[in-house]
Formats: sequence, C-alpha cells, structure tokens
Amino acid sequence: MAFSVVILAAGKGTRMKSSLPKVLHKVGGIPMVQRIINTVEAMAAHNVHLVYGHGGDQLKTSIEGKRLNWCLQAEQLGTGHAVQQAADHIKDDEDVMILVGDAPLIQQQTLERLVAVKAECDLALLTVELDDPTGMGRIVRNGEQISAIVEHKDATEAQRLIREINTGMMIMGGADLKRWLKLLGNSNAQGEYYLTDVIEMAAKEGKVIKAAQPDSAVEVEGVNNRIHLAGIERALQHREAVTLMTNGATLADPARIDVRGNVTTGQDVFIDINVVMQGTVKIGNNTSIGANCVLIDCEIGDNVVVDSHSVIEGAKVSENCVIGPFARLRPGAVMKPNAKVGNFVEMKKSILGEGAKVNHLTYLGDAEVGAKANIGAGTITCNYDGVNKSKTIIGENAFIGSNSSLVAPVKIGDGATVGAGSVITSEVSSDSLAVARGKQRNIEGWKRPTKKSS
Repeated sequence: MAFSVVILAAGKGTRMKSSLPKVLHKVGGIPMVQRIINTVEAMAAHNVHLVYGHGGDQLKTSIEGKRLNWCLQAEQLGTGHAVQQAADHIKDDEDVMILVGDAPLIQQQTLERLVAVKAECDLALLTVELDDPTGMGRIVRNGEQISAIVEHKDATEAQRLIREINTGMMIMGGADLKRWLKLLGNSNAQGEYYLTDVIEMAAKEGKVIKAAQPDSAVEVEGVNNRIHLAGIERALQHREAVTLMTNGATLADPARIDVRGNVTTGQDVFIDINVVMQGTVKIGNNTSIGANCVLIDCEIGDNVVVDSHSVIEGAKVSENCVIGPFARLRPGAVMKPNAKVGNFVEMKKSILGEGAKVNHLTYLGDAEVGAKANIGAGTITCNYDGVNKSKTIIGENAFIGSNSSLVAPVKIGDGATVGAGSVITSEVSSDSLAVARGKQRNIEGWKRPTKKSS
C-alpha cells in the first residue's frame, strides 16, 4: 500500500535560545527536518506533509522536497492538533506515517521496518527501551498487545516504572487516523490534544497494535537544546566514521573528522585529523588527505596526496597529483594526472595540464596550463580588469619565471620562457624568451635619507 508522511515541525524550540526554528538547526551541515524529508523521499513516500508554525518564512526558504506539502499549525495545541492540520490532505486508502521533525538520525532501514510491521497489523508504533525514561510517554501493554501510551505527567507511579517509551513515530491507515483525530479531547495535565490518545482508541476498537524498534536509541533521540544538538552531531559523525572505515578508509582519529554530506572513498584511503568534508565528495584509491583539510563538492582521483591545511572546493583532481600544504582549489579547478600544486597556490576555473607544476605562492584564475609547464613562485594571472574576466593560455613545457604577471587575455606558446619579474601583456610565441621589466640602474655613492630633527 502507498504511504504518505506527516512531519511535525511546528515547535519554536524555546530551549534552543535561538531566533532560528529548532528544526532548522543543522546536523552534519543539513537542517534536522531536511534530513528527515530526504530519508522519506528516498523511500518513495507518496506525499510529505510538513506541519509548521514558528518561523514559517525561514522554513520555506530553507527546506525543499519534491512532494512537500506545507500545513500551517497557527496555534500549538499538541501533537494531535498538529496532525489535524494535515487531515484534509490524507487519503482514506493510504497508510500515514507520522514523524517528529527534531529526531534527525532516524534511518531509512528503521522506517522500512516500521512499514513492514504495519503490514501485519492495524497500527504500528516505533518504540524504544531506555534506562531512564523520565519525561517520556510510556507504552502500556495488555500482555503483548499495546493498549495505550501514557504521558509522563499523567502516568501513575506504576506506569512510570515502564522502560519502553513512545518515540512519537507511528504508521496507521488514513481512514482510521482521520476518524480518531476527530475524537481527540484535551482533558489532561497540559490541556493539549495528544496524538498518543489514538492508541487507546485503536485498542478499544480491537485493532491490532504492534511495535518496531530502531537499531540504536540515538536514532529516535530528539533535540531540545544545544547540548542535545552537540550530542546528536557527535553521534552522526561516529556513524559516518564507521561507514568510511568499513568501506576501506583509515582514519587517524575517528572522533576528529566531520562529514557534512555524501562521501565515498576507495580502498586504502588515509584521512588525517580535523578533515571536514561537505556536499558530495569522492576520494579514489590509495589517496591521502592531510590534517585540517576542507573538501567540498570535489572529486579526487587515485594515488593523490593532499597535504595539510588545503581547501578543495568544486574541483576535479586526477590521479597521482600532489596538493599543498596550504593550497586552495576553487570551483572549476581541474588538475590533470601527475600535476602538482604547492603551498599557498590558488586555482580558480583553471586547468593544470598533465605533469605541470605550480610549486608555491601563485594564483591561477581563468587559465589553461599545458602539460609539463612550470610556473614559478609569485606568478599571477591577471584575469580581471574590474569588469570582465579574461583567459590566460600557457603552452606545454612553458617556463614562467618567478614573480611574473600575465595580463589576460594572453597566450604563452609551447616551450616559451618568461623571465622572472616580467609583466606580460601580449602573446609570447613558442620556444621564445620574453623579458618585460624595467631596466636596472645602480647609483654609486647614494646616501639614504636621514630623519629630520624636530
């Protein structure tokens, strides 16, 4: 049966002490609620109904989904009231999964387990057992059958001894859900409409209610403050580190990396401490990433060495390249096989040819560098005239002397040499030498200025 999803994300999150809605705080570089949306869309949910309240404008500019339907909860009158805001969009003949927007570590395999349990019953809950369930709604059973969920504030002393708790996540038939939502009342300590009351209604109707559980309690752990947020972040990073190591990467310290996107690695990859990986990052076989590097939306080939403190963003690095330390590859940078970029080199929208070397203190912007060219220290391509960007082309086996400025648009031919300290403004033909610098004068007997007495 097709299923849709209702995500409860209307709470302000007062304990976060933030002007940002709680569900927009990021875990692994992605807003909490966006992580949940991504997970259910990967399961091909028919529709995703997002119940929102506080910070609606911020949510709408930050969150996206292919099948996302926005449902406003103008007043926060409890979880049952929140789901009521989506009721008009729910079909009788579909299952409806209800999730909370502040539990970002829920895994697809856990939700698939919940769907599978629903196939065997009328209503399926996601529950978990905790050593300390204080403050949580307790799962009340009559034998194996679940009969009710009792909120902590409304629980008896005996019920508070129960360790199995409600996660707020469940799935049931659309027709049942809509019928039960109409019957909800608010005669409780909080004066709110509890979604959990539908469990007791279902039990009284003789419905079969079963539970599924996650692999780890942290999957269903909600975020209430920044301390919780930090703990969830570390739990996610541990999960990501385990995945990387399982797939063949060696981590110098699994506790000191940050994955903020989708990272894939080949075999025998080494990643040193404090490496941050964002967006989509692909790392090839036998590649080494040095300490304190930042990799963003990039592809790095086999047998590459990235030395410490380098930043690679939107770039493609071919096999057998060397980068850094303290190098920066900006979007559009391409390194061909066996190329080298050294310390304090910046590349932007440039191609560095096979075997070419830019060893230090250089800026390449909007440039094409041929195979085996050698770019000396302090060289810059002057690609911007204040209005337009222009291109520099450097041929194969060209040699650019230190501290040269290549004023684009300009072309340096194959095998050409540019003398150190030159400012090149016109084409240099192949196999020729270009020297463009002021003539040196030596003034004998010159005396330095002295400070005037006051």
